[in-house]
Amino acid sequence: MWFIVFWCFVLIGLFGIGGFFMFRKFLKVFPKADGKSTLDWEEHYVNESLHLWNDEAKAMLNELVSPVPELFRDVAKQKIGAKIGQIALEDRAKTISFDHIIRGYIVATPKRDHKFLRKKLDSMKVDMSPYEHLFE
Repeated sequence: MWFIVFWCFVLIGLFGIGGFFMFRKFLKVFPKADGKSTLDWEEHYVNESLHLWNDEAKAMLNELVSPVPELFRDVAKQKIGAKIGQIALEDRAKTISFDHIIRGYIVATPKRDHKFLRKKLDSMKVDMSPYEHLFE
């Protein structure tokens, strides 16, 4: 009897966790006031900045998302790449530079993960002093 009650609580908990993440994904697909969703804007910035990416910038992006678990790596790469593209397009850059990549990486990363972000940038020997204002 206790096993069945315990198993019911486990299943309800797992369904709740799964539902929470599915609902978050649904909110990203839902259109905002401008008629485009968050995912639409990410796709727009990736497509518009695709010609700005060179092999060195792509390798740097792959290195930055390497700590992300394999299951979520493509989603992280899409989100970070879109933010980097947005920053580069706003700067009217000819190519994506190291500065664009670092700024986009910091801005696109949730605040709760900034500790891991700093650790990754430290391991890559990146001077973060010009980017400290982005961590606030």
